[in-house]
Amino acid sequence: MHRTSALLSIFTITVLVAMIYLFTGSTNEQAESNQYKNTFKEDYRVYALELPQKMQFADEEVPVSLLDVREKLDREMLVNTYWQSQTMLFIKRSNRWFPVIEPILEEEGVPTDFKYLALIESGFEQVVSPAGATGFWQLMKASAQENGLEITGPIDERYNVEKSTRAACAYLKTAKERFGSWTLAAASYNMGMAGLSRQLERQKATNYYDLVLNSETSRYLFRIFAAKTILENPSDYGFTFREKDLYAPLNWKEITVDSTVNNLAYFAFEQGINYKALKFLNPWLRDSYLPNKYGRTYTIKIPIAPQSDLLIYDKEQVATFTRQKSDESKNEGAED
Repeated sequence: MHRTSALLSIFTITVLVAMIYLFTGSTNEQAESNQYKNTFKEDYRVYALELPQKMQFADEEVPVSLLDVREKLDREMLVNTYWQSQTMLFIKRSNRWFPVIEPILEEEGVPTDFKYLALIESGFEQVVSPAGATGFWQLMKASAQENGLEITGPIDERYNVEKSTRAACAYLKTAKERFGSWTLAAASYNMGMAGLSRQLERQKATNYYDLVLNSETSRYLFRIFAAKTILENPSDYGFTFREKDLYAPLNWKEITVDSTVNNLAYFAFEQGINYKALKFLNPWLRDSYLPNKYGRTYTIKIPIAPQSDLLIYDKEQVATFTRQKSDESKNEGAED
């Protein structure tokens, strides 16, 4: 009897302790949850953006007072402001490539705002779209060849930043002459001149902002406008960085080649660099050799110090090849 009573007492105490634990544990967990929610509300903010009251693209007015224009711009501004990783990469890469592209646009008579078109097309990466558009300017093969670029198996000049920029300029100038505005020229870059002409005729419209277009082209110009607005004033949109955080411009010298190069790896060693460094500055070389049946003159970039030192890991391999070639030349000279 006493034993049964004792067991009941122990059981009762155990149950009470468990209930107290569960109650206090639940209370503490709820308190912690409430504190977390309050801290989140106090610390986390996503702000609506103040949109520009006036805007221009290629010295042409953007009618930001129109309801649909403003809402389309708002969408792209929000996407690019809060997709921080991508926009930060845009900022870093533009520091390297804008100085290369801007002078060419100026030489070709194309507004420098078109550098933002290249940026939103590729993010300044040598990418290939599912449709086959290639390089910084996302040129299709036929259009690239029409505008003077060489595209064969081992060579694809759509990957040549300078030449592809000039090809894009040729297209844009033709489009500007055809449509009468740089804005429509930019729209045609996305949907093609024929497609844009059909829509202008079908809708009896005179400008980009009065057209009803497919989703991609409808967003296209506004992606450019957003990139321009943010990159011109990045701190206004929360982007903070130091000069050393940006990707530095590349340094190189140029050499010309007018004959076949059978082995680009050995060719690179002869220039005091390696194959990777050669390809880094010359992505238009698509194979391990450069054929040249017709004696064309190609310009090849060779990285120079300190850039070359930052591209090559096994520097001793390059140095050894250079010494061997020097010794061979001396021996040949001695035999003569």
